[in-house]
Amino acid sequence: METPSKLLLKLSKRLFQNLDDQEKFVEALINPKPFYPCVIWCQDKLEVSPFLVETPTFWQPSFIDRLSLGEKPGQHPLHEQGYLYCLDFSSVFAASVLLKITQHVELVFDMCAAPGGKSILAWKLLQPKLLISNEVIGKRLGMLISNLKRCHISPSIVTSKDSSIFAESIPSSSDLAIVDAPCTGQSLLAKGEKAPGCFHPSAINKSANRQKRILANSARIVSPQGYLAYMTCTYSPEENEEVGEWLLKKFPQFQPVKISHLRDYQSHLTTMPCYRMFPQYGLGAGAFTMLFKNTEEGDKKEVDADKLSAVWMNTKRADMGELEEN
Repeated sequence: METPSKLLLKLSKRLFQNLDDQEKFVEALINPKPFYPCVIWCQDKLEVSPFLVETPTFWQPSFIDRLSLGEKPGQHPLHEQGYLYCLDFSSVFAASVLLKITQHVELVFDMCAAPGGKSILAWKLLQPKLLISNEVIGKRLGMLISNLKRCHISPSIVTSKDSSIFAESIPSSSDLAIVDAPCTGQSLLAKGEKAPGCFHPSAINKSANRQKRILANSARIVSPQGYLAYMTCTYSPEENEEVGEWLLKKFPQFQPVKISHLRDYQSHLTTMPCYRMFPQYGLGAGAFTMLFKNTEEGDKKEVDADKLSAVWMNTKRADMGELEEN
């Protein structure tokens, strides 16, 4: 049995007052267990699923299936054909805040999009007139484009620019901006993966500052009455609740939105509406999520797609159709 680090033990005490909760959290990270595989049905569900499906949570979208242990959807022919996208159920939890958006959505902008799961989920749920998926890290662009292309996500555009460029070039334009923020990735441990230095204070501080910069730029592209979704796959309060509180002070026109279907997951570390999934729950490796609404009045600005310097685009509205590429 692996011995937990002092930094992990310190974090567990910050997150939980109860000793039993602390122990279960630490156990989930040092002795990870498999989680149920999960898929987004990008096309219409088949009448008879080729997979064994678990009982859905009451809040998961109808086009999401949580599968039984042992199912390998990524190896099924339907995966290669673009019928489905595989993801961790924690990502479904985080993105479920988008269920709160009932107004018509014309433009969704995913600021940190690779490998594409949040973009695909938002596209399937909201059916925007345009999806823009941005990924500033060049080596991650290939998988993002591949997934959007394979899953026939249209109309969609992929860009690769720093968030500050969009804050200047397309302010007040997006009905929804998604920031699946870069973080220390502590939940990777719950999946049996490596995350070196993820509990070190300097890494956490660096990550939190980076998140604040990206969120500030992303807030500027949200249209009046639009939404900003913020989520991470890590546990440290400095990268989660404290960043959310910072955003509210920096941009007082943004207000946190209560997500009634996630009330049982309300973070006990703050009274601000925000929600956490921990690995010891058994649903997924862990996530933090919250939704902000821009309460400002005013007009939304249009985006000239031709000026976005897309690295890839598919602007045809044709399910399973041919894709245009740049």
